[in-house]
Amino acid sequence: MKNTLPVSTSRLAGLLRLTGVSRPVAAILAVGIVGLATFFMNPEIPGMSQAAAASPKSATFTLTGKVVQVSDGDTINILIDRETHRIRLASIDAPETSHGSARPGQPFGEASRKNLAEYVAGKTLTLTCYEKDRYGRDVCDVPVGETTANRLQVEKGMAWANQQGGGKYLRDRSLVDLEKQARAQKLGLWAEPNAVAPWVWRDVCWQKQKC
Repeated sequence: MKNTLPVSTSRLAGLLRLTGVSRPVAAILAVGIVGLATFFMNPEIPGMSQAAAASPKSATFTLTGKVVQVSDGDTINILIDRETHRIRLASIDAPETSHGSARPGQPFGEASRKNLAEYVAGKTLTLTCYEKDRYGRDVCDVPVGETTANRLQVEKGMAWANQQGGGKYLRDRSLVDLEKQARAQKLGLWAEPNAVAPWVWRDVCWQKQKC
């Protein structure tokens, strides 16, 4: 349904004339004001695409498929119509698993992977996704019962709330409190006195070779 102003063009023109504006000028201004107001009140009017009206941050899409691989504590593969889609769990960052001698794994990297596998391995799930990352992975929330695997990983001390880059990757703000609770209880990786965030590990250990 198209939204309209509660004031008609003629009524608005009359109000403008009370301010001393001449009749022709008042009419022109009234038409322009109503036209602009209607445009902004109706973002899907002809001439403006739905994609342009939508907010990139709020847009989501779904993917339904079977989990065929759990690569690590925040990455899975799902199969959709015989095509494999690589999924990065949104809002979290799990301890890195080993990727050869040049990229050693972190403590709890394998434990995190196994913990995620307990929730999702072999299941057919419908994911809520936000975007593709620079590696072509779909960034998604992964449902598990009444919650998500994303939250469970943080809640059990198997992943960080991803606050890399000032929190620009953190869509689920509840993860910050879940991480604080896991820290306080020394769950999972928080049993380590000097747990290193994965984004720091990738930079210092993998990129700069200062493990």
